[in-house]
Amino acid sequence: MRNVISLVLGGGRGTRLYPLTKYRSKPAVPLAGKYRLIDIPLSNCINSDLNRIYVLTQFLSVSLHRHIRQTYRFDNFRGGFVELLAAQQTGNEATDWYQGTADAVRKNLKYIQQYGTDYVLILAGDQLYRMDFRKMLETHIKSGADVTIAGIPVSRDDAKSLGIMRLDETGRVVGFVEKPQTQEDLELVTMPPEKLEALGVKSQGRDCLASMGIYLFNRDTLVDVLEKTDYEDFGREIFPAAIRSRHVQLHAFDDYWEDIGTIRAFYEANLSLASPNPPFSFSDEDEPIYSRARFLPPTLMSEVTIKASQIADGCRIGAGCVIDNSVVGLRSLIGENVTIKDSVLMGADYYETENELEDHRNCKRPPLGIGSGSVIQGAIIDKNCNIGKNVRIVNDLGIEDKEYEVGVTVVEGIPCVEKGAHIPDGWKLT
Repeated sequence: MRNVISLVLGGGRGTRLYPLTKYRSKPAVPLAGKYRLIDIPLSNCINSDLNRIYVLTQFLSVSLHRHIRQTYRFDNFRGGFVELLAAQQTGNEATDWYQGTADAVRKNLKYIQQYGTDYVLILAGDQLYRMDFRKMLETHIKSGADVTIAGIPVSRDDAKSLGIMRLDETGRVVGFVEKPQTQEDLELVTMPPEKLEALGVKSQGRDCLASMGIYLFNRDTLVDVLEKTDYEDFGREIFPAAIRSRHVQLHAFDDYWEDIGTIRAFYEANLSLASPNPPFSFSDEDEPIYSRARFLPPTLMSEVTIKASQIADGCRIGAGCVIDNSVVGLRSLIGENVTIKDSVLMGADYYETENELEDHRNCKRPPLGIGSGSVIQGAIIDKNCNIGKNVRIVNDLGIEDKEYEVGVTVVEGIPCVEKGAHIPDGWKLT
């Protein structure tokens, strides 16, 4: 696998994940209490023996860079690297802000044109899945393809929000429809069950194959396409054009995969991980999900009721609290008699000192954490929030989208408290 370079695309401004991306890039968004989104593609690479990895980003990349630097260090004997390629201006007038995923790769071609590189793996930084990329490389080499794309079977209803591929009998991609809405469009890309099963995929009522946005290119093919065109995006331009002029092969994948590109998808994916039988496990010893090693004490709690929830390290949870179907992140500080239901708490990056706590008292503002008597339901609480006593963050009024001055934004009906927000005692959604 030493002749493969992996490129993780950090995405643009991450507007669909706002306000979680107000102060950080999309791959740096926390996930499942103690991880970040970037940990998923990087862990899949490492578990697949791929250790030459670049992460391409340009927006608010400081925390992402810090996380990568503190987490992904290879020893002197195996070699390897995970490096951040942020958009930058140089003496070459062609280097500037990335205009899209393909443009980002084009502006960093020199890194994939290194000696000994035969294949380039393109990954997204906002998906939750576990995949062995060695199997994808086997599919690619065996089929003699120029490009191989990972595809997952979906139902017709799910197909309307994804890019759907049409295949021939050999698994070669011969057509593509982006988010088919009409019955006519769906008929173009639906596949009979026996054809799916011939590709090693059980139909189970699913008759469409969706692109996962994971591409494996022959290095020379990728360089040729990027140098001879001005295409800016892989999904909308490079991939459809490659189908017409190149051999594009399917690599079928039939396991858990979730695109966490929106607030709703992020919220639902996190809560699913807290269920008794989560669809994705972080406890696979053979293929672990890596993250930054922290030295935190065990979570401290007393007379607390917890149901179907994930509780990360270093938390302090007061007496009388009820936590139901929720994710509670690192260093979460929760006062007494707090109710947390169907919510995602990202925790905190630090513990406050006695001097900081005294300063809060003198200024009559809440300390870090969630004050006693508060109720959090159906919400996302970002890191380092100071939430006062008897606060009620519950969307009782069915608000769909609204922004409040205290740092609370309702997105898709989900109240989101932005990173570092200060919410006074007794505040509630109105």
